[in-house]
Amino acid sequence: MTAQQGEQNKQEIAQELAAFVAEAAKAYDVPGVSVGVLFEGTELCTAHGVATAANPVPIDQHTLFHIASATKSFTATALMRLAAEGKVDFAATVRTYVPELKLADEAHAARLTVRNLLDHTGGLEWNLIDTGSSADTAHGDGTLAAFVAKLEALPLIGEPGSRASYSQAGYNLLGRVIEKVTGQPYERAVAELVLAPLGLADTVFDLDDVMTRKFAVGHNRDAQGALHTATPWKSYPAGTHGNNPGGGAASCTRDLLRWARFHLGQDTAADNEVLSVQDRRSMQEPKSEVRGSTLGDAFGFGWFLKEIGGVRAFGHGGSGNGQFAEVLMVPEHGFAVVVLSNCAPEGYQLNQDIVKWALEHFVGVAEQDPEPVAYDPRRNGDVVGRYEIDAMNLDVLDDGERLALAVGIKPEIRAASETDMPQDYPAAAMGFLGQDGDDYIITEGGLKGQRGFFTRDESGAVVGIDIAGRLFGRAN
Repeated sequence: MTAQQGEQNKQEIAQELAAFVAEAAKAYDVPGVSVGVLFEGTELCTAHGVATAANPVPIDQHTLFHIASATKSFTATALMRLAAEGKVDFAATVRTYVPELKLADEAHAARLTVRNLLDHTGGLEWNLIDTGSSADTAHGDGTLAAFVAKLEALPLIGEPGSRASYSQAGYNLLGRVIEKVTGQPYERAVAELVLAPLGLADTVFDLDDVMTRKFAVGHNRDAQGALHTATPWKSYPAGTHGNNPGGGAASCTRDLLRWARFHLGQDTAADNEVLSVQDRRSMQEPKSEVRGSTLGDAFGFGWFLKEIGGVRAFGHGGSGNGQFAEVLMVPEHGFAVVVLSNCAPEGYQLNQDIVKWALEHFVGVAEQDPEPVAYDPRRNGDVVGRYEIDAMNLDVLDDGERLALAVGIKPEIRAASETDMPQDYPAAAMGFLGQDGDDYIITEGGLKGQRGFFTRDESGAVVGIDIAGRLFGRAN
């Protein structure tokens, strides 16, 4: 193939990508989406729609979105740099750096290591919940120190190192480790350790920084399906920094493609100053197993790891208030895809469809959802019931024709909140993935394609359900 033919092929696939993104966004009725692809050293960017339905400024590759939990990759990378410099030991207890840490169980707090937090084996519940509209609520004065001071109230779900369960609180606590080691606020430390050296000028945390740039606004739907602006802009009050390490960053497609180049092993002086290629690759190696999850087969440090169509991939998604982010990389092909959208709940499915299209058309890998077995009411009695974390309820239902899963914010949380919250996910069909075992898949609705499993105790009783890599304990 000549260079001219190669350039023509790239132009053609770029046009196909743009057409697919536009068509999919319209089909899902999502106001705006920004997409970036890195392939064979070339970056392709396309966007469709507007930053906000109320003020229709066009989306482009420089438009900032709240990337929510995808922030964890920045927190983990900053810690890897500190470890490479000999300032943090992952095998050390968290109390080595945060001696004031208190948890619901003293022995648990004394044993918890930095590595436990990095690979989500800390045995911590998902997060502390802030229901108010000001910082003077569950996070005290809004700082990470205040967040950590509240962790004694956080439920514990298992011994440190015993199993993986995704924890926002764990990564927020890692942010406090960074503050203690560097003597700087988390946001400034991450900027100096990672963002500035890599030229990520449009990856920021503070809303004052967001406002000086072009940014998207999230949208939720009301009970009638009508779109409305999601407030607050982030999922947490503007003054609360306690959630930044686990989910507080804003970024854009261009910056996230640069981030992908870095983690795919770009070997430049600036990149190696931040972290060696070897250390970057170490972050992508399995650290703890994630069973039966759509998001991945294992946790690395700051990444979900998975195999798609026989090739190794890693990445992280994020779910904010009416905004969704997805970053996925395939090292074998030097491939990355970034998708940012601004509507809940449809943005999640839109992002997944675009990722799948990009994988198939650029890498030749088709990701197929497994088929569940036929409905069998005899199996359902063990699993029907309510499961919960501190913010949400999951209800597993059997209506005599199907097994179904409903997901909702706890009524007391919704009632106490002065902020906008997305609608609950109504009951959607789910099914077991084999004649035996407890793995399942959701087959319809906003969570279509999500996989997980039911957890049993030593007696065989179902005591929890895993979804999105986190454990929900059985309530009844």
